[in-house]
Amino acid sequence: MVRIIMHGCNGKMGQVISGMLAEDKDAQLVAGVDVFDDGHNPYPVFRNIWECNVEADCLIDFSSAAAVDSMLDYCVEKKLPCVLCTTGLSGEQVRKAEKASEEIAVLRSANMSLGINLLMKLLKNAAGILAPAGFDMEIVEKHHNLKADAPSGTALALAESVNEELGNAYTYVYDRSARREKRPEKEIGISAVRGGTIVGDHDVIFAGADEVITFSHRAYSKAVFGKGAVQAAKFLAGKPAGKYDMGDVIAL
Repeated sequence: MVRIIMHGCNGKMGQVISGMLAEDKDAQLVAGVDVFDDGHNPYPVFRNIWECNVEADCLIDFSSAAAVDSMLDYCVEKKLPCVLCTTGLSGEQVRKAEKASEEIAVLRSANMSLGINLLMKLLKNAAGILAPAGFDMEIVEKHHNLKADAPSGTALALAESVNEELGNAYTYVYDRSARREKRPEKEIGISAVRGGTIVGDHDVIFAGADEVITFSHRAYSKAVFGKGAVQAAKFLAGKPAGKYDMGDVIAL
């Protein structure tokens, strides 16, 4: 049984994961950390992570960037593996997470979905075959109208997985409205759509002469990210210090 601490337990994702772990036979949520708590959770909740004295095998973090520094310090002191899911980290915080990985296991990915991370692996194979054959590559991502950043971090991660396979020879283009020229061969177009309550749609298009191949992923709820985080925690428990990502989880 993997014992898990949920950092940010009363946020949307924290509650999604709490519900999942309540029905999981292989993992247990033994404690939560959140500055706001009304006592409704069936596990102890601490308003400050340094007050948490519950033994655990791994910590899942879905909190805020402001809380990440203290969380990393805590995990390093307790030698507690950490699944770092919080986004919007500064460059300094990313470096701090990398420094922490020298002493504990730290798993961090642009997207926690198992499907997205499998897609990244498939795209590498596809790009290695199709790009040399003259296929153009385009990525279209769609999200809800409250999402502030564009393109999505996931779209960029998909582009990077393709570009890495191709020796990072391609540039990214986000807007063609100001250009009047033929599409260069070595570019990846990335387009963003914002509207309604779309959780997250990503299409990777390989367009060749007389044929088009499209890889698609649709997230219908945030539960897909919670499921990935739980799988990551099970994977990370007991692992030696180092940097991990979801690619390591699905490689098993």
